[in-house]
Amino acid sequence: MTLIEFMRSLDAVSLEALAKRCDTSVGQLKQVAYNVRRANPALAIKLERESGREVTCEELRPDVDWAYLRNTATETKQSAA
Repeated sequence: MTLIEFMRSLDAVSLEALAKRCDTSVGQLKQVAYNVRRANPALAIKLERESGREVTCEELRPDVDWAYLRNTATETKQSAA
């Protein structure tokens, strides 16, 4: 799901709460959703977490090698076990 689709599914109060949980503003979210600005990696991660993975890091920042990072996290957990 794209960020704009996800945002359209929220009412104004929920959208404001999402922005607050992501340490940003609704205006910033709109700029990212409409491709005026790119989400920085930290915001992409927060949006994935706070959307319950409805919006993914890969959708927001396809230029980042998220697969490598996700595999690294999995390997780290397995090594600790």
